[in-house]
Amino acid sequence: MLIDRRVLVTGGAGFIGSHLCERLLSDGFDVLCIDNLYTGSRGNLQRLRTFPNFEFLRHDVCFPLYVEVDQIYNLACPASPIHYQFDPVQTTKTSVHGAINMLGLAKRVKAKILQASTSEVYGDPAVHPQAEDYWGHVNPTGPRSCYDEGKRCAETLFFDYRRQHNLPIKVARIFNTYGPRMHPNDGRVVSTFIVQALLNQDITVHGDGGHTRSFCYVDDLVEGLVRLMSAPDDTTGPINLGNPSEFTIRELAETIIDLSGSSSRIVHTPLPIDDPKRRRPDISKADELLQWKPVTALREGLIKTIAYFDELLRDKRLEARPPEFGPHLAQATGGVALRA
Repeated sequence: MLIDRRVLVTGGAGFIGSHLCERLLSDGFDVLCIDNLYTGSRGNLQRLRTFPNFEFLRHDVCFPLYVEVDQIYNLACPASPIHYQFDPVQTTKTSVHGAINMLGLAKRVKAKILQASTSEVYGDPAVHPQAEDYWGHVNPTGPRSCYDEGKRCAETLFFDYRRQHNLPIKVARIFNTYGPRMHPNDGRVVSTFIVQALLNQDITVHGDGGHTRSFCYVDDLVEGLVRLMSAPDDTTGPINLGNPSEFTIRELAETIIDLSGSSSRIVHTPLPIDDPKRRRPDISKADELLQWKPVTALREGLIKTIAYFDELLRDKRLEARPPEFGPHLAQATGGVALRA
């Protein structure tokens, strides 16, 4: 019989959250998924509903939740720039109030809790690669700060609850992650490039394409989250979870064009404000403490992700932009949602 059997996943209808729920269900846990469906999707939960030990509750983490659980994975927060910048005040509330409410729940029921933090806490880094002891280079008043500083504050709350209440916490700093179930209009570079390539539209590369990212396939990321949660209580983190293989954005665009057989051409657009120039995780800590490292090569993961989006397009099931975002998303993604 499993110890800590009942698990709460906030943001469980999102891209990473739904994959995490599926993994936990496959491992035999009882999973309570909560999501307000602001950026999450009921479609992401379709396969999960076949599990008898799965339960979904529509709820906003900005409000208290009263349930009985043994573990909490706190993933609730818009994670793409288009989504989190659309309502920046709400983004900050979700990170901060959400952390307070989930920490309060964990304290009440004596649950172990994991915070899905982000590589954005490093901002536009002045050191490379980024290790966990780097405090970051973040603009506290810029358009990305609602997410960056919200996540930094959430980390502060987690460690203060650890110090003040001896709460068993885990903090994972997630680097760029991709895979099936990404929202086609989330503005993230992988999903945007793939949809543009499949539609034979121009691939919009910001700047000269020389800035870098490191891309981790979602299955590898979920494995790291599960290992961190199951690690001894003194393994609190923060721990970087990401793929240390670094690629330029232009290389990513060229690879996606090649794998999709697209006739798209690459065009260049201005860099967004405060867009990090380089991003690569130092995963020495994850390797040492969790015996974890990614195993999925970029081309292998992209093939699976392209197949997912290709099916959406072929079946004409590409989700229209969520109504709460209005025309903002269509403008930001070049009107891709009009395909639906």
